[in-house]
Amino acid sequence: MNKRILVPLALLVLAALTLTACGGGGSSDEDKITETIETAATTSDPSNCTELETLSFVEQNTTEKGKAAIKACEAEAEAGEEEAEGANVSNVSVSGSKATAEAEFEGGSLGSQSLEVALVEEDGNWKLDQIEGFAEYDGKALGEQFQKQFEKEPGELEPAQAKCISGKIAGLGQAEAEEVFFGGSAEKIIELAQSCA
Repeated sequence: MNKRILVPLALLVLAALTLTACGGGGSSDEDKITETIETAATTSDPSNCTELETLSFVEQNTTEKGKAAIKACEAEAEAGEEEAEGANVSNVSVSGSKATAEAEFEGGSLGSQSLEVALVEEDGNWKLDQIEGFAEYDGKALGEQFQKQFEKEPGELEPAQAKCISGKIAGLGQAEAEEVFFGGSAEKIIELAQSCA
């Protein structure tokens, strides 16, 4: 299995959080944060890689650093990677120019999962800064979502490989899954996929 096939595993996570510009229609920080996360879950636009995501966030969700990470993010957005149908935002906590929130996704590769995300305010706009981890984790459901994504892209993986990878994802504990998907490196994902080659 070549690396080109393995990279989409890492990118599926970012696809669920790709952002578009939101007009800041909410009046409070909590409203703006909620709007940003909801928009992030359901839309994509290459400009969001710089306008609504920090470099730290982009680097965490690609296998690249610096300008290369921005280019990878923009290319993924242009490719129109799948998005969630919606997101339910809760537990927003604001402390000055920093905030955290939980987001539960409907559909997409992170359907039925709840993430804790950190945001920062820059020039009056809230940006995603980092995925802190899973607020609520269901490994079985995560594995099922990946299997559905693999089925949507026939030919990328052999059916047996897709089933093996989905099964291994389903078997990950929360700490392992956070390391694989949010650790900022493709190494763990590649290891997981190669074990199914």
